[in-house]
Amino acid sequence: MRKNIVAGNWKMNLNFEEGVSLFSEIVNMVKDEVIGKQEVVVCSPFIHLNTIGKLAETVGNVAVGAQNIYQAESGAYTGEISASQVKSVGANYVILGHSERRAYFGETDAILAEKVNVTLKHSLTPIFCIGETKEERESGRFFDVIKTQLENGIFHLEAAEFAKVVLAYEPVWAIGTGLTASPEQAQEVHAFIREVVAAKYGEEVAESTTILYGGSCNPSNAQTLFSQKDIDGGLIGGASLKSRDFLEIVKVFNA
Repeated sequence: MRKNIVAGNWKMNLNFEEGVSLFSEIVNMVKDEVIGKQEVVVCSPFIHLNTIGKLAETVGNVAVGAQNIYQAESGAYTGEISASQVKSVGANYVILGHSERRAYFGETDAILAEKVNVTLKHSLTPIFCIGETKEERESGRFFDVIKTQLENGIFHLEAAEFAKVVLAYEPVWAIGTGLTASPEQAQEVHAFIREVVAAKYGEEVAESTTILYGGSCNPSNAQTLFSQKDIDGGLIGGASLKSRDFLEIVKVFNA
């Protein structure tokens, strides 16, 4: 059985007090309202991790994650943060390869491959993001783009290591734009990703790989998206900044 995960990505939002308050609301709502086995993950700015990591210990199916790490273990990299530092404050997950990191900070597949390695070395779970831009979608090249991102960024792993990875499909054209891939469009790509994984690692690994959808997922469309055969949850942006909206997405898996 694949794990169902709903992961919130707070991005560069919320000061320390606001973040702790929001996470406390989420934890209490999960305790009271979540009856399924889905895992809730909150990927916050670094400033929150130590405190919310301790709060997460009070409920079994809530975990915290970082939004990025640097590829080196340590050293003279002013302003960066390492996997071991993230791990030391209670994080379990790390988002890698988010389209904003690729676009704004020039992160290449080669850099991301290094980040994947150091993330796994420190027993953190990568949420590895892949997806196409509007131009790549409209030109019909999106399958090739996604396959290349997988091959160059993560397919260097042995099967046992790859099995520890969560994938997230994020159509770049649907992030922060209000646009959302239709359930059929999202399912088509998720099924393709699973086929590519199966060709590399075999059907058993592919069928056990959790693949999240990220792209303007909200309480009104989560049910139709998550009901698709190959969509195992979501990587949630804006809706994760409102506890009630986020919990309504999580509760899709209660049924």
